[in-house]
Amino acid sequence: MECRSAAVSSLSWALVVGGAAFLLRQTRRCGQYGRYAQPGGRCWPAGPAWFLQEVPAFLVPLLLLLGSAEPGSGTGRSLLVWIFMLHYFYRSCIYSLLTRGRPVPLKIICSSVVFCSLNGFLQGHHLLHCAHLQHTWLTGVRLSAGVLVFAVGLTINIHSDHVLRNLRKPGEYVYRIPRGGMFELVSGANFFGEITEWCGFALAVWSFPAFAFAFFTICSIGPRAYHHHRDYKRRFEDYPRSRKAIIPFIL
Repeated sequence: MECRSAAVSSLSWALVVGGAAFLLRQTRRCGQYGRYAQPGGRCWPAGPAWFLQEVPAFLVPLLLLLGSAEPGSGTGRSLLVWIFMLHYFYRSCIYSLLTRGRPVPLKIICSSVVFCSLNGFLQGHHLLHCAHLQHTWLTGVRLSAGVLVFAVGLTINIHSDHVLRNLRKPGEYVYRIPRGGMFELVSGANFFGEITEWCGFALAVWSFPAFAFAFFTICSIGPRAYHHHRDYKRRFEDYPRSRKAIIPFIL
């Protein structure tokens, strides 16, 4: 398949512009799902919802990978695609089975399906058919550093999900103060982990689409961490005063 450079550029800029718009919108109110969902809307149970909305970002790159028979799409390109897919395999096939979260509004599911499908195509197609990798790329420090940062972020993300999940019994929708791991430093430890993941991915790939996705992630879930932090402080008088919202010791 030839590189669809116009589509790659358009989708990348859409992530940048959309991320900035999302950031501006969330200065006024947080995304209407989870604890901020409006009552009375049509919702799906959390498990099926998370599977349906996240799995396109796993399946679309997988199909692109299986359909790629070009000589240039070797180990390096495949490695980066699998790294991208790893997060969404966890989200769709593992997290969705374990979550005890609130039902997800149908409009959030639909918008997430569209986003994950398009972004899955963008990252997979760019890596497999557009990216130009040097022959020494696999031995470079930047790749190793990026993969390491991604792995650290994924570990934080998974552990933080575990902490949050164990705050509730099945079918329970109460809120308690999360403790342990990165939650000792920030209220949005799960968000911090995911942002770290995609910053590491962008460092490893070193491309406009990857950086655009990292930027969108920061703009979309960074403010949500701030809203969670404010909500925790409002709910709990004994909430740790030293804990920040999203960046340890800073913000």
